[in-house]
Amino acid sequence: MNSKVTEIKALFDEKLALVTTSEQVEELRVEFMGKKGSVAALMSELKNVPNEEKKAFGQEVNVLKQEIETKIAEKRAAILEAEQQKLIDSAEEYDESLPYDIKTGSYHPITLVQRDLERIFTSMGFTIENYSEIVDDYHCFEALNIPKHHPARDMQDTYYLSTENQLLKTHTSAAQNAIMKKYGAPLRAIFPGRCFRNESTDACHENTFFQMEGIMIDKDISISNLIYFMKTMLSEVFQKDVTVRLRPGFFPFVEPGFELDIKCLNCGGEGCPSCKNSGWLELCPCGMIHPNVLAHGGIDSEEYTGFAFGLGLTRLAMMKYGVKDIRTFNSGSLKSLSQFKNE
Repeated sequence: MNSKVTEIKALFDEKLALVTTSEQVEELRVEFMGKKGSVAALMSELKNVPNEEKKAFGQEVNVLKQEIETKIAEKRAAILEAEQQKLIDSAEEYDESLPYDIKTGSYHPITLVQRDLERIFTSMGFTIENYSEIVDDYHCFEALNIPKHHPARDMQDTYYLSTENQLLKTHTSAAQNAIMKKYGAPLRAIFPGRCFRNESTDACHENTFFQMEGIMIDKDISISNLIYFMKTMLSEVFQKDVTVRLRPGFFPFVEPGFELDIKCLNCGGEGCPSCKNSGWLELCPCGMIHPNVLAHGGIDSEEYTGFAFGLGLTRLAMMKYGVKDIRTFNSGSLKSLSQFKNE
């Protein structure tokens, strides 16, 4: 072996034995493997070596280079492992019983009301269905006995999309036809969802709101069944007696149709902005499903009858939690929503 190669190898091994930190490893690497290091100096002397010795000299330098690189990598890994173990050994013992403060989120009040209603209706044998927020004209209107150009369409100022016959659903009733065709009769189902109307917003109106549609179809279903299920639902939701009234109402997809109103719980019936100073809040349009709607759904109206209701989840949440302005729910106000953390 060339004497200079032997000398550098011995010097490297001597210095490597004294290295104790990662910084020292890097300094040693630069000293021997850097651009101006010892190995680079050896390679620069190759031009001065006689031709018959160049091959052997070059091989010795390459072997030295590889050996130094391997030893440096091994030393660096050993020091790193020792440093990590030192940190572990010196760390204070962790006490799992120490108190800590984690800021958690909360469910939206409408979500809480929806889950409560789903629990109530599933206990009464209803299934829970989902339905798209984008529907076609047929399912939103025509299948519900509202043909094109019918004046009843003026009751719902609708968001139409650029795609032909596509719109944002204006009520959860848009799912009735699809669910009737899916299950046939007998049938018990609820289908909550978000609805959209081009409303002028105020304390009790919003352009984006939540409803829960429910239908029950079977033989010999009557208005008495409708009233029973609505009273049962309200008593479970509010956990107290609630004053309600049932008055005639027109909806093309039910006959007869009713408006189920609840005495405003924010003002006790005396009148406030939440109830438009009437003392009552329209909560649940409902009625017996129109025979034409049953026919669109593929159900024989001579054999089966049924009721349908459209429960306003947003207004129900207002009454349950004492929220006086419907716009609070879509405001994104963390301060307003934080009160529901313990629900």
